[in-house]
Amino acid sequence: MLSSNKYEEEFPALKRKINGHRLVYLDNAATTLRPKRVMEAVSEYSLNHHANVHRSTHTLASEATQMYESSRQKLADFINAKKEEIIFTKGTTESINLLAYSLAISNMIQPGEEILITTMEHHSNFVPWQQIGKLFNIKIKYFPVKKGIFEPDDYFNYITSKTKVISITGISNVTGQVIPINLIVEKARKIRNNVIIIVDGAQYIPHFSVDVKSLDIDFLAFSGHKMLGPTGIGVLYGKKEYLEQMSPFLFGGEMIDKVSMEDTTFTILPFKFEAGTPNVDGSVGLAKAVELLQQIGMNNINQHDKMLTKYALEKMKNLDFLEIYGPQDEFQSSIVSFNMKGIHPHDVAHLLNDIAGVAIRSGHHCAQPMMNELGVKATCRVSFYVYNQKDDIDILIYGLKKVWEWLK
Repeated sequence: MLSSNKYEEEFPALKRKINGHRLVYLDNAATTLRPKRVMEAVSEYSLNHHANVHRSTHTLASEATQMYESSRQKLADFINAKKEEIIFTKGTTESINLLAYSLAISNMIQPGEEILITTMEHHSNFVPWQQIGKLFNIKIKYFPVKKGIFEPDDYFNYITSKTKVISITGISNVTGQVIPINLIVEKARKIRNNVIIIVDGAQYIPHFSVDVKSLDIDFLAFSGHKMLGPTGIGVLYGKKEYLEQMSPFLFGGEMIDKVSMEDTTFTILPFKFEAGTPNVDGSVGLAKAVELLQQIGMNNINQHDKMLTKYALEKMKNLDFLEIYGPQDEFQSSIVSFNMKGIHPHDVAHLLNDIAGVAIRSGHHCAQPMMNELGVKATCRVSFYVYNQKDDIDILIYGLKKVWEWLK
């Protein structure tokens, strides 16, 4: 891990003062802070190399194409995928929408087959499947995550020979519960060998070293802005054999082979899924973010997350005016959701910002079915990343005590 001073140099926002207090940024599950080196890489590209990619032969276009495809290779290496299996998207939401519609329009889900999702999913891994089910008359099976805790043994009872698609998060964005993806893959393949397994990696990828070949998942979606990268850039990984079977979801420039009055044929992977001028700036920034994560070390990040989560839970459990959600054990990492008894989450978040400079998230976290499982409308959520330290949690605890004194 980098030292506190180096993090402050790398992340200028950490030097900010909020109402006279130093910023304590604990909203990383929503978006991480931006490092200087990422924005410098984006600026260097934008100012000196910017052009459209894959078409023109002049110097700037060649440089832009090389930087874009080099970024793709960097992301492929990061998760141990083939370069042609990496599709750049706007983020996890677009990745899963692309996947859901493409699987459906390609008839890769047959009548009588089912899609299995859970009630803990972020809306981006819930609503697309729900709507696809309605549009294409596909049965969606929902696994209830009772009281907000995922129970693997109960989940396996929902997988049958009819299950064609399993789409599940790697880490709950509400509770921070780490889902045993490797166990799900192992059990699911025994029940149905050709089941398509999709992982929403928006919270998972920033915190864990991931090898898609070793996990044997079929698709993985994640977003740059949750892993030190820019907004508006994300990745859909897919096994080559599936991507080749799938029809594109978006049509237009860049993704075609030949166009005539009669029909259109599409180009090779991964370009057939990248219609229009791509976000080259974002891809360059995301590749630079990956370099920083690799420098810190994903295993170091994972251990740091676990240490902070354990420390936070120990401190928060001593506050009898808090109700904490989730497993609260070794299977929870980087995220803690809670409510202050009798106080609206928005009031807690607002006052923490004002009286202690602590930035947290309040609301339903784009997971309303999960809120229903918890029996609440909203929660407060703190989430940690590489630049957070124990003293950030100490300030959080101080702020929570002050809020309770004011509002009880």
